[in-house]
Amino acid sequence: MTSSSRLMYLPLGGAGEIGMNCYVYGYGPQGKERFILVDIGVSFPDMDGTPGVDLILPDIAWIAERADRLDGIFITHAHEDHVGALGHLYRHFPGVPVFARAFTAIIATRKLEETGQDPAMVQIAPVWPETVQAGPYTVGFAPTSHSIPEASALIIDTPEGRIVHSGDFKIDPDPGLGEPFDPAMWEEIGKTGVRALICDSTNVFSRHPGRSESDLPGPITDLVAGAKGMVVATTFASNVSRVKTLAEAGRAAGRTVCLMGRAMKRMVAVAQESGVLGDFPATVSPEEATQVPRENLMLIVTGSQGERRAASAAMARGKYLGHQLKEGDTFLFSSKTIPGNEIAVGRIQNAMSEAGVEIVDEQTGFYHVSGHANRPDLERMHGLLKPQILVPNHGEHRHLREHCRVAAEGGMTPVLAPNGALVELSGNAPGVVEHIEVSRTYLDGSRLVGALDGVVRDRMKLALNGLVVVALIIDEEDEPIEDSWVELRGLPDTAGDTSLSEMIEDQLSDLLPRLDRKTVMDDDKLEEAVRRVARQVCVSEIGRKPEVTVVISRLMAA
Repeated sequence: MTSSSRLMYLPLGGAGEIGMNCYVYGYGPQGKERFILVDIGVSFPDMDGTPGVDLILPDIAWIAERADRLDGIFITHAHEDHVGALGHLYRHFPGVPVFARAFTAIIATRKLEETGQDPAMVQIAPVWPETVQAGPYTVGFAPTSHSIPEASALIIDTPEGRIVHSGDFKIDPDPGLGEPFDPAMWEEIGKTGVRALICDSTNVFSRHPGRSESDLPGPITDLVAGAKGMVVATTFASNVSRVKTLAEAGRAAGRTVCLMGRAMKRMVAVAQESGVLGDFPATVSPEEATQVPRENLMLIVTGSQGERRAASAAMARGKYLGHQLKEGDTFLFSSKTIPGNEIAVGRIQNAMSEAGVEIVDEQTGFYHVSGHANRPDLERMHGLLKPQILVPNHGEHRHLREHCRVAAEGGMTPVLAPNGALVELSGNAPGVVEHIEVSRTYLDGSRLVGALDGVVRDRMKLALNGLVVVALIIDEEDEPIEDSWVELRGLPDTAGDTSLSEMIEDQLSDLLPRLDRKTVMDDDKLEEAVRRVARQVCVSEIGRKPEVTVVISRLMAA
């Protein structure tokens, strides 16, 4: 290491929020660092803040400007908040290799294929202690337990010391599928000294030790066996171990099992293709399932987070692929509701309740366990690795702050680094040395738009305020024709006993003849005059200040 080199960490997403994970590591002389990118995920929109948006992606402008110094992209696991943006953003990093374990590599390959990019850029990484070399970094994939197969922490060795990027993890000695937590391996990783641990903070406020996936088969099997009508269960499609547990519970109860939802089928297929999943209980198609008596049927469906197009929401609204919930059926939510999705999930559960369906969710603690480490488990990992520095990630700001407090109590140097905080990990005084402006990118239909481009802001204005469209015609002599045309969108067209649109038209009929020629000849001034009148009428009559679009048509002399 030269004295001018530095080791840095920069979160572009996933620090100060849960989702959209994207982290940059850099090493070298300032301004000439070589980089690796860890994860490139998405988060999901809501109608309140991002109406109509399909996905939310990290703002990768900072690293895209330095793509010629990017030596590799490393994906810790196949959850959408860690790999979902790869296909949409990889074009900024042409030729940069993508490293992942086999299960994740299949998902990453498909992300690139779906967006017309070279899937050969995805390389299957070996498992620690074997490593991958990327520029000045030696990177190993250390297996961790999580709610998806083959999740891994990254052991990143640099000339400045060892970094452990935990990824999403929990301490589970019997996770069902995938490798169990191996304390001896983690102790060995920590023996050589860990400069910094970048650590999952999701469950830092949960003070009891985390529970194992192996705690669930018994209670779920008993629940399914005791149900009278049709049983429907939902969980995260990526939690293949849980999907298998649900299917085995159905078979043990003598029920025919049917998987419903493309994501569910795709994840099971990928798990089998990668070798993670061996035997899976026999299933039937949705069409075949319609011939099975309901008391002998179990459906495992997508939509645990209230997604409007998923199977759960469709069944709450009515029929889905020939299947309908009825009084006496049981619906199991074997999942935790992600913060922000409570309203959508509650809406579905209320619709099911109105139909007489028995709803069972994670409130009892019998039918779901988290995929993230609780505080005692985080403290155990701290003790095994004994890092000098702890930088919390994967959590809202309150999670990061609390994890820093826990780290300080454990004798580590904590660094609070939300998105955009560039942290220098080298030297004797690690900490935030610069703040990078980071925003968000939206997938809106087939286009990527920046959060500051105004598209979503304008859409929110329309949703909140409504729209008035005014059409004017200016004749060949540059005189306005008095009869304008007004149409309303998202506004009531009644104001007392009078039509609001007619009231606006009447006011414009009074305005237009009085306008001076200079205003009539200038489209901008004419639009502003018309817009002012339309808004004044709306504020006066209905208490709203809508968006106003003015369309001016000018007739040309023959």
